Amino acid sequence: MSIQQIDFSKVLGDEQVYDHMMANYDQLGKDWINHQWRWMNAVYQAFKDHYKYMIIISLVEKTLQFYDQMNIKLSYEQYYSKNFLQIDKFSIGEICEKLQLPKETVRRKVLELEKLGVLKRQKQQIIIDRSSFSFIKPENQMKYTSAYIVKISEILKKEKLYTKKLEPKIVENVLKKNFSICWRWFYRMQIPMIIGYHDMFEDLTAFHCWGTVCMNQAFNYKKALDKRNGSNQTKKYVDFQEELFTGDYNEFNESVIRGDKARSNGVSAMSVSDMTGIPRATVIRKCKFLIKNDYLRLNEKKQYILTGFNVQKILPYQKLIFKNKAKFIRKVLNLLTIS
Repeated sequence: MSIQQIDFSKVLGDEQVYDHMMANYDQLGKDWINHQWRWMNAVYQAFKDHYKYMIIISLVEKTLQFYDQMNIKLSYEQYYSKNFLQIDKFSIGEICEKLQLPKETVRRKVLELEKLGVLKRQKQQIIIDRSSFSFIKPENQMKYTSAYIVKISEILKKEKLYTKKLEPKIVENVLKKNFSICWRWFYRMQIPMIIGYHDMFEDLTAFHCWGTVCMNQAFNYKKALDKRNGSNQTKKYVDFQEELFTGDYNEFNESVIRGDKARSNGVSAMSVSDMTGIPRATVIRKCKFLIKNDYLRLNEKKQYILTGFNVQKILPYQKLIFKNKAKFIRKVLNLLTIS
C-alpha cells in the first residue's frame, strides 16, 4: 500500500482562516447567522427544551471523543445504524462542568429525560435511546455547514491560500465519510458558543429569540449592503456588525427617505414564534427581558429590532466564537485537501 505524501505548503492554519473570514465578512455574515439559527432551531425541536438536547449533545461529544482517542472512525451510516448509544462513566457533575449549568438544573433535566425513556442508567453507564424521541439526524445541518465551508474555501482560493475546488456535495460526502471525527469538531465549535450565550443572556430561549431578530435584521442589512456596494466591495467584520446592530444602513431604506429614523423591518412576536416553534407567550416574556437589558427595542410597528448596545456586549464575545469556528473550518478544509 502506498503512503500518501502531504504537501504541507497547502495546509491551512487557524489564523489564516480567521483573518480572511473577518476581512470578508460582508460575504459571510448573513450565511453564518442563518447557519447558527437553523442549528438552534434543531436544538430546540427535539424536546421543545434547549437544555435537554444540550445534555444529550454533551454526552454524544464524550462518546465521539472516546472514538477519536481510540482511533475508531465511523461514517454517518455506521454511526446511526443503531438506536442505542452507550455512554461510559456518566456523572451529573461532569455535565455541569461541561455546560456550566447549576447542578439542580442538570439533575432536573436528566430526570425528565429518564422519564421520557431517552436516558437509561445502568450503574455508572448511561444509554441514549434514540428510538424514544424524535431524534434529529444532522442531515440538513450538514448541507448548511457544507455550503458555508465552500464559501470560505472560495475566499481562500482568491487569496491563493487554498487550491482545491469544492462543491457542497463534495464537502458533505467527506463529512459523512469521516462523521465521528468531523462531528466531534463541530460540537467542539458549537458547545462553547452555547455556553457563552447562556451566560450572556441568562437563558437559551432568550438567546434563540434574540438570534431570530438578529437573523431577520441581517437579511435586511445584506440586501441594503448589496444595493449600496455592488458585489465587489468588501466590508470587514467590525464594520458589518456595527452597522447591523446600530441600524446605520437605514439611510438606504425607504423609511429613512421619508424621514422616519426608526427601522421598519423588524419582526413580531408571532413571527418569532412561527419561525422557532417557541410559544408566543414565551417569546413575549423573553423579549421583555431582552428589552429591559437593552438587547432589543420596539420600532414604530411594535416589531423587535436590535439596539446599539449589542456592539459593546456581543462583538467581543463573537470574536472568541469565530476563533473556534476557524479551527473547525481549518480542520475540515485540510481534511478535504488530502481526501
